[in-house]
Amino acid sequence: MLYPVMHAVVPPLAKVIWRPTVEGLYNLPDTGPVIVASNHLSFADSLVIPIVTTRKVTFLAKAQYFNGTGFKGAVSKGFFGGLGMIPVDREDSRAALASLDIALDILAKGGAFGIYPEGTRSRDGRLYRGRTGVAHLALTSGAPVVPVGLAGTQHIQPVGSTLPRLAKVTVKFGEPLQFQQQYDGVPVGRARREVTDQVMNAIQRLSGQQFAGVYNDHAGDAV
Repeated sequence: MLYPVMHAVVPPLAKVIWRPTVEGLYNLPDTGPVIVASNHLSFADSLVIPIVTTRKVTFLAKAQYFNGTGFKGAVSKGFFGGLGMIPVDREDSRAALASLDIALDILAKGGAFGIYPEGTRSRDGRLYRGRTGVAHLALTSGAPVVPVGLAGTQHIQPVGSTLPRLAKVTVKFGEPLQFQQQYDGVPVGRARREVTDQVMNAIQRLSGQQFAGVYNDHAGDAV
């Protein structure tokens, strides 16, 4: 597999270049299913989290990163695939449901799945209202949710730039949140909303962001 090779090379190199500050990594279980729920500031978020963790965390990535042709396409596919990312067609109306099925399969196999409850990255630095997919995963799989607060990743590759830059990056992992059996008998919609809000509150305590109070409907990339 390409992942072990990439993970042996990319993280040490990236840590030397960016020197990220990492706090609370011990909160991420070494084994077993876990949902890694983070705020979303940059394209780089899905690279930063796997780089600082000791285990594989799978994120979804835009299918176009895997569909390129020629040398550039091969490099892109090898890089993103080598970091453990899975392609998803965001233009497909069924993609959201398909991504949840992919996530549940990963969790059922004891893996770690990364998700951004905001849906897409914040362009103004505020923390937007979480969508309930993270709660669906937690309540369906029984897996704990580890909240993550990122800071500074928006400066690695600002919108409109083509090359990454040096930036001070902080990654904070919070205590795992357990929801299994807590919402037995509670209406599904209410349970998902309450769980999602708890996750977002935990993320906000780690990131220190201001709450936007609304959904982020900006049509941007989530990776």
